Amino acid sequence: MSNVNELFRLDDKVALVTGSSSGLGAAIAIALAQAGAAVATHGNSRPAEKTAAAIVAAGGKAEAFQADLGSVDGPKELFAQAVAKFGKLDILINNAGTIHRDAAVDTTLESWQQVLQVNLTSVFQLSQLLARDVIAREAKGKIVNIASLLSFQGGIRVPAYASSKGGVAQLTKALANEWAPKGIQVNAIAPGYFATTNTEALQADETRNRQILERIPAGRWGQPEDLTGAALFLASRASDYVTGSIVTVDGGWMGR
Repeated sequence: MSNVNELFRLDDKVALVTGSSSGLGAAIAIALAQAGAAVATHGNSRPAEKTAAAIVAAGGKAEAFQADLGSVDGPKELFAQAVAKFGKLDILINNAGTIHRDAAVDTTLESWQQVLQVNLTSVFQLSQLLARDVIAREAKGKIVNIASLLSFQGGIRVPAYASSKGGVAQLTKALANEWAPKGIQVNAIAPGYFATTNTEALQADETRNRQILERIPAGRWGQPEDLTGAALFLASRASDYVTGSIVTVDGGWMGR
């Protein structure tokens, strides 16, 4: 039987974390590096060099890459860049995402398609690329998708985002069913309300902030580091018998 600490080690593994220039993605990338993985960080409008530099400064191995996941060709370009640098990918964290807030009757097809491409289609594209490579190498792999509380709830004024995150949850299950026999576990994390740049407006709105905190049993906003334990678990051998699961990290929101 393996030492339990060894189950969480990622030595000799290579991980790609999309959307890791800041916030949740950066925290996850740094955590995986601390567990021993070489990490490909990724950004588009916000470069991910700062995250890679922090990993290297702490004695880890990382390289930053840029790609537009809102483009159909972006996922393939990103995957090719990372493999060219590291030789392989074992772990994929599909964290990159975008949101468009508007009434459903006013949402344009262009904005709808952009959100779906970044949040759902690119997740499938990158997952497919990883699976093909891992299966060809007769290796093992881990895919962790970042879902949302709106994988379960409808939200307001975010029809494309809610649809994309509901799709991420179902895609996670579908891929898990197909790839478990191939040694690839596919799971998702559904974060609750986290204190990031994406939620600054909500935090600054006194009424909305109070309403959110009243609903969260933990009584506080999540911090990026609160997500790293679940991410490391699902990216490591500790979760080899866990697949098709959606793990909520929400301070108790969904149980309220």
